[in-house]
Amino acid sequence: MDTGMGMGTRMGMGGRRVKVLSVFGTRPDTIKLAPVVNELRRHSDLVCSVTVGTAQHREMMDQVLRVFDIGVDYDLGIMRDDQTLFDIVERGLPRMREVLEREKPDLVLVHGDTSTAFVGALSAFYMQIPVGHVEAGLRTFRRYEPFPEEMNRRLVGCIAELHFAPTAQYKANLVAENVDPSSIYVTGNTVVDAVLDVAARRMEFENPVLRALELEGRRLVTVTAHRRESIGEPLKNICEAVRDVLESHPDTVAVMPVHPNPRVSRTVLETLSQVSRCVLVEPLSYPDMVGLLKRSYLVMSDSGGLQEEAPAFNVPVLVLRRTTERPEGVEAGTLRLVGVERRNIVEAASTLLDDPEQHRAMAQARNPYGDGRAAERTVQAVLHHFGIVAERPADFLGL
Repeated sequence: MDTGMGMGTRMGMGGRRVKVLSVFGTRPDTIKLAPVVNELRRHSDLVCSVTVGTAQHREMMDQVLRVFDIGVDYDLGIMRDDQTLFDIVERGLPRMREVLEREKPDLVLVHGDTSTAFVGALSAFYMQIPVGHVEAGLRTFRRYEPFPEEMNRRLVGCIAELHFAPTAQYKANLVAENVDPSSIYVTGNTVVDAVLDVAARRMEFENPVLRALELEGRRLVTVTAHRRESIGEPLKNICEAVRDVLESHPDTVAVMPVHPNPRVSRTVLETLSQVSRCVLVEPLSYPDMVGLLKRSYLVMSDSGGLQEEAPAFNVPVLVLRRTTERPEGVEAGTLRLVGVERRNIVEAASTLLDDPEQHRAMAQARNPYGDGRAAERTVQAVLHHFGIVAERPADFLGL
């Protein structure tokens, strides 16, 4: 079957390789750009790939790079304890300028909605270098939810000249904002590439607490909560709801990686540290997180990426947020948006734990976010844009 991703006729660039500079710095954007960086590396005859790590999240970025065997050509080292959004931008811009002045890339690739993505895109714009935005077009249409991610993503979208939208809906969002349709490529989400890659090669848990888990005859519920807008009363509600669900369902075990932010960890520990069958662990490596998702019966999370990753393993997700920029999952039935009120969370979780039919309906819904070939489409789109291959890659049409 013709996928529209053959190399086709090579043309343009006068035989010169296109130089693509990829910028990442947090755990999510490193995970999601890793398949693209590795795909660029596969086309080294056509592409000169340069990598820049801002180290916005030092340990998390480094950990993911090891998993995907990716080196960093430039490490900006911007992370500091208790850093603010101002700090990230203030330190990131001048260091990005130095790299861009030295490398003079043809394209700067950034991902998603992180402050690293915003810094990378703005720096490139100041130097009149084209920007490609991976995972483009997601919107909640509420500027402070999620914060600062919603506005970061919109601002990067205004700067970008190439838009790699995971789904047709995200393309429609961009078109509605007067983005030239010819600059938008529908690729699927690269996180599906990443999670399937790791799932295919992982073995046992690295974390000793997870290795000691006894799940025989028990259902595993994975819980994460750490977003800025969750801190305070919403996070307390989430933790109390987890406690209620465990108390009313004695065959369940909850595992919750605890974010190091003291405003998060304090609330989680105060509410859940003494709750039976609630296992609190330090932040997990990406392979361990993938292994946890594969074994889960249910995921409860305010994360963005987990909304796309868990459905790859047919695991229902309760989204612990008031809004989601991933409505396709809700429409497809892989996600259920439940908000941050204790009663609503308990009711939604209990429904899936008590009603096998409702659980089965969510588990068997098709993941609308990808087929594991998003990175391939993204790189083919870059080559098409620069005239290196003639054929435009076919859009990802969903599953």
